Amino acid sequence: MRHGLNIRPEGGLDLVSLGALVHRLDPGIIPFRKATQCQIHVSGGEFNVAANLADCFRMNTGIATAMVDYPIGDLISERVKAMGVKPFYKPFKHNGVNGPNMATVYSDRGQGVRAPVVFYNRSNEAGALLKPGDFDWSEIFSGGIRWFHSGGIFASLSATTGALIEEGMKAAKKAGAITSFDLNFREKLWNIWGGQQKAPEVVARIVKNVDVLLGNEEDLQKGLGIPGPEVGRKSKLDPSAFIGMIDKVVEKYPQIKAVATTLREVHSTNRHSWAAVAWMNGKTHLSATCELDVFDRVGGGDGFASGFIYGLLTGETADEAVKLGWAHGALLTTFPGDTTMATVEQVRAFAKGGSARIQR
Repeated sequence: MRHGLNIRPEGGLDLVSLGALVHRLDPGIIPFRKATQCQIHVSGGEFNVAANLADCFRMNTGIATAMVDYPIGDLISERVKAMGVKPFYKPFKHNGVNGPNMATVYSDRGQGVRAPVVFYNRSNEAGALLKPGDFDWSEIFSGGIRWFHSGGIFASLSATTGALIEEGMKAAKKAGAITSFDLNFREKLWNIWGGQQKAPEVVARIVKNVDVLLGNEEDLQKGLGIPGPEVGRKSKLDPSAFIGMIDKVVEKYPQIKAVATTLREVHSTNRHSWAAVAWMNGKTHLSATCELDVFDRVGGGDGFASGFIYGLLTGETADEAVKLGWAHGALLTTFPGDTTMATVEQVRAFAKGGSARIQR
């Protein structure tokens, strides 16, 4: 047992994520009110972790999610296959008019002093219809499962998705897996049906089953309802506010063995200072800070999570796991889209202090 985590040495699947798949429309630096064309990126906070681990880190991963039998569903499922993620789909039929749908996320890239803008069309979303009993966890985990992951975005979609996460985590724990949860607090999504009062109630039931928690001090405050310092009072690179909340988190949830987050100071849309920190087994581990020239910031946090989980799954030290997450998250911001285009060799080289010198 390392880091206080009893990670299975092998299994048919290294990780299974539970969440909602979406497609993101990206007009680049053009705001939507003036856009004439968009790129389509397949995404979803939980899926991104599974996709990154499969494509970059060459691990065996799966995604349990909803899938609708219409062309947008076909587009999304093709990308799941291309990223090497094994699908476990709950199928839905589209009525040809109003759904159920695969959700759409709209996100321009911003530029300079103009920040990116994100909004949604999650009307009649198939993922929000998922509920306990929709997946045969014993069948999914039958070949062995090492890690199970979900997140706050999926929990926020409806009154049934949080209960489904609880069910999946309990089944994963019974199968011997480590469980992780990315708080990913999104006020817009919670406000549709529960609001900020409902979020801690739903998330608390989930986190009772969690070994590894991902989220910054704002996530800890709003997602878990744990008091903390006023968000934004200190530099975003200062980990003290985050570290200062850990005792309260562990007091409330003593089974948690690790809490980790990224640290990002935004100087402009395209220039960020980037670091990461983790508390593991009573000790704090902090990465170096690097300056990012950001191409597309969406997915950077999921990039960190997947690199961090990879480090833990492969038996790296806590310091090295944080470095791998930090390095992969940094590289991910240099690519278009929400999922990785990096290789594990590039991640390891950057984690060791690599540079942007041309590779010949």
